Amino acid sequence: MPISRDKSRGTFVFEFDRIVNGVRVRARKRLPKAWSQAQADEYDRKESAHLYAAANDVGVADRLIDDAVAVYLLERVPQLKQGANVARELGLIAWAYMGKPLSKLHEVCRTISTGSGPSKYGKPMAPATIRARIRYLVAACRYAWKHHGMGASDPGARVVSPQVRNARHRYIDRREMLTICLGLKNRGVRRVVRIAFYSGMRLSEILRAEVRGDCWLLEDTKNGMPRVVPIPAKARAAAHCDLPKPAKITVQTYFRKAAQAAGHDDLHFHDLRHSCASEMINAKVDLYTVGAVLGHKDSRSTARYSHLATATLADALRTVGKKSPPQAKRKAT
Repeated sequence: MPISRDKSRGTFVFEFDRIVNGVRVRARKRLPKAWSQAQADEYDRKESAHLYAAANDVGVADRLIDDAVAVYLLERVPQLKQGANVARELGLIAWAYMGKPLSKLHEVCRTISTGSGPSKYGKPMAPATIRARIRYLVAACRYAWKHHGMGASDPGARVVSPQVRNARHRYIDRREMLTICLGLKNRGVRRVVRIAFYSGMRLSEILRAEVRGDCWLLEDTKNGMPRVVPIPAKARAAAHCDLPKPAKITVQTYFRKAAQAAGHDDLHFHDLRHSCASEMINAKVDLYTVGAVLGHKDSRSTARYSHLATATLADALRTVGKKSPPQAKRKAT
């Protein structure tokens, strides 16, 4: 029987393993904890029939990608933290998938990956934008396949997500940061710039962080985990300033103009976060600690700064084979 009970987790498990037309068809899915035996059996009947039909190429209609996106926007997107952004991004690539069947999803994604189609300000889509939009579209189609039976098999199985190598290596030192601050007429923006350089926090984090004693408290971060960031001495005045926090667009606009005036045409506000990491590594702080300060959940995010630690690694290698200093002889008692 395909339905079994996982007593350790208290859930039913659907398992299908059959030879259909000489081809082995296998599927396994853990069902929701709240489901009863009757619900699990009903799922068994429907899913087994669906798998048999798919293996025989009968009874499974090739639904449209727009149908899958519509279901995803209605049911799943409202539950996502960045739901509004996902809906907007899916709308911007509707030109590529409207009227196309789910079985052609890989071809649609290939078209999107070329960067063709309408784009903001008439510029080609950035590689990171292309990858993000493809991932949103694949997620929508897989949701419709898993939860509504749209399509005979995983529509995203043949999709190749483009590789993106967009890690920036742009850093400034404290002197350059202060020069930019001197060119800022908006005191609120100047305060935010100093906090970004000395704390490594993202702009969105700075604008919503709450000061609690000697720390900034972030209830919600990019990786979904709360974070406490100590306030360094050089950022204490900026942290406890009574000025209202400026809007995000205000910070970005003023910073871009001040950076250009200081001769840093290619500097982004987010580069202040990277510069903070650079300062720590140059001060011989290890990568693990740097990642903890920046709030990285994955060590691969911190690995982008590994090239900065070359001097530290060289110092570590010099200790190999080095003689230990002679221990002082104990005095006779």
